[in-house]
Amino acid sequence: MDRDLSEDDSVVDLSFEAESPLAPPTELLERLPGYDWLLQAGRGQTFFPPLEALGRPQEQRSWSSFLEHRVPVMTEEVAREALLSFVNSKCCYSSTVAGDLVIRELNQQTLCRYRLETFSESRISEWTFQPFTNHSVDGPQRGASPRLWDIKVQVPPMFQEDIRKFQVPHSSLVKECHKCHGRGRYKCSGCHGAGTVRCPSCCGAKRKAKQSRRCQLCAGSGRRRCSTCSGRGNKTCATCKGEKKLLHFIQLVIMWKNSLFEFVSEHRLNCPRELLAKAKGENLFKDENSVVYPIVDFPLRDISLASQRGIAEHSAALASRARVLQQRQTIELIPLTEVHYWYQGKTYVYYIYGTDHQVYTVDYPERYCCGCTIV
Repeated sequence: MDRDLSEDDSVVDLSFEAESPLAPPTELLERLPGYDWLLQAGRGQTFFPPLEALGRPQEQRSWSSFLEHRVPVMTEEVAREALLSFVNSKCCYSSTVAGDLVIRELNQQTLCRYRLETFSESRISEWTFQPFTNHSVDGPQRGASPRLWDIKVQVPPMFQEDIRKFQVPHSSLVKECHKCHGRGRYKCSGCHGAGTVRCPSCCGAKRKAKQSRRCQLCAGSGRRRCSTCSGRGNKTCATCKGEKKLLHFIQLVIMWKNSLFEFVSEHRLNCPRELLAKAKGENLFKDENSVVYPIVDFPLRDISLASQRGIAEHSAALASRARVLQQRQTIELIPLTEVHYWYQGKTYVYYIYGTDHQVYTVDYPERYCCGCTIV
């Protein structure tokens, strides 16, 4: 039977203790002015951004450019070239069909895609810690910690998401490690501090059953060196890395997020809307500022309604938990053409969408393998 060969008062037995929490017990930490809630909540806290004045007032817009704008007319030659380009990019589509088909009809529409981007910043604070290595401590004795929204940081390029973490000034505290109670090591859970474990070959009997020779694996000792602690009987505390003390501080987590709202105007063709949402379009209108205002007088009423709905949704979602840094709304024209063609006595359909003439088809004839679809 295994037994504990030695008891070392400098090593605490944490064999059955759960993993250490993110933060130590609240009674271990001191109260910092303006951050008392951290000791009560025991977890991260989102700070509401300060109220700011709105951007410039809404300007009267003229949509004469939209009324006068015309996308290039789709011709049979361009439609055939688009299909050939698509077929050549697929391993199992016959290019013979694209060369021999007879185009019967071209139904062309121009859609509008509205897109709203809202670039926002949110800040969360939380207690965290790291092993203390005897470096200088920026604690409360150096002054009061600033409010989270008063901490100046470098903002990433607009509309590029990022997450960064910073140590709040004057929030550091040095305390004894709450995992090992300042000892730096704890008793190995594999051998319970003995440094050796029962031999797995002879089960501690020193000889194998029905054999007179001593066990070769343990050389007749009945025990083997513990592989968990390499025979030391204890392990370095994983929380303080053996330093015995921890540096506790308030960590500021800043998240920059780009929220997206998209809407594509209605159409009567059977091209999937998810493809049109990603299609390359021609820019018709762009409005970028710290705050953008809903479009109210666009010739297509659905676009005006989408603008109002998107701005309202972003405002409701972000108003209480993030600071809006920049907004951008655009309107793009998306050309869409339905091509009806004849091949070997049957009629088929494919679609050409976007200014770069992407193709979508579901019933292309003469495919050589199964499971190929257009995306």
